[in-house]
Amino acid sequence: MDLTALRHEFHQHPELGFQELRTKARVAQILRDLGLEVHEGAGVVGILRAGSGNRAIGVRADMDALPIHEQSSHNYASQTPGVMHACGHDGHIVMLLGAAEQLAKSRDFDGTVVFLFQPNEEHGLGAQAMIADGVLERFPIDEVYAIHNLPGAPVGHVSTRIGQICASESLFEITITGQGGHASMPHAGVDAITVGAEMVMALQTIIARKLPPSAGAVVSVTEFLTDGQRNVLPGIATLKGDARARQPADRQAIAHFMRQIVNGVAATHGVTATLSFDTVFVETINAAEPAQAVIRAAQTAGLQTDGNRPPMSFSEDFAHFAQAVPGCFLLMGNGTDGAHGQPLHANDYDFNDALLPIGAAFWAALVQDRLPKRQDSQ
Repeated sequence: MDLTALRHEFHQHPELGFQELRTKARVAQILRDLGLEVHEGAGVVGILRAGSGNRAIGVRADMDALPIHEQSSHNYASQTPGVMHACGHDGHIVMLLGAAEQLAKSRDFDGTVVFLFQPNEEHGLGAQAMIADGVLERFPIDEVYAIHNLPGAPVGHVSTRIGQICASESLFEITITGQGGHASMPHAGVDAITVGAEMVMALQTIIARKLPPSAGAVVSVTEFLTDGQRNVLPGIATLKGDARARQPADRQAIAHFMRQIVNGVAATHGVTATLSFDTVFVETINAAEPAQAVIRAAQTAGLQTDGNRPPMSFSEDFAHFAQAVPGCFLLMGNGTDGAHGQPLHANDYDFNDALLPIGAAFWAALVQDRLPKRQDSQ
């Protein structure tokens, strides 16, 4: 299998979450060609068995792209306007397919590997869709693992940690209903934009004054919408934003303090205000034994490792799999130069093809660590 050519093919044909029809079909066909048992549903599942062991592990790759206009100079840029693999999911797919090829040829393990190709990671919906589709009941696994590339880190450097590694993401929306009026007579109504501005500033006190500095939480107002015009004071304002937390207790505290602030500011100004707080991604928690196995397998594959990296501020849909069974999410360095070092989601980011065989070899080493071949089967 030409991993680089395959990665470029996926890169040229990106698809958004729950629209990965071409991607799913291509992945399923490759798995069948490798001799795996294949099941298609919310995602694509490949089953590879060897020996007589009854243990099974799951290994996951995400498949979706982002609504971004690519600005790249390479000859395999996206052929779908406004859609781009700006997070490296094209590389994640191919690393796992490369591992499937290696393992299908060697069968150097004892047990079952469940290859999970997941849709719609970016919006936090794909893992839940596969779980709701019954993937964990139909194909039971004892552990689950996932890789994400990390721009700015040396190529192939593996880092993870026991415990929380990725933050939760909660989306909030505040609707303020005041009394609009003429811009020349603000005293005759209750200007919703002024009330909203006060709420924006007050919300920052949750992080600055309500939570300890070590919490690592973030509250960001990202949209401020009103029905005002240049000479019309708005009667309605909507604030939308994003909250991140490392611990469930902090996430719940943010929601509590947010309601307290919204209700308090609204009461002060005599307006009504509503708040919705919807947690899309829960915190990603790594189990101890799988995290230790990741470091051990990486070292076996000859890679540099860090088993106690700081938690990441971004969120990861893999959290739902890791909630269901013990698991580990790890970062693998994408390089520091050029497009490989650009931030994830940048329009000129690119996955590093040098990482493809490294990632495939790591996956194979992990399978051999978690499902070792029995001595009596040698």
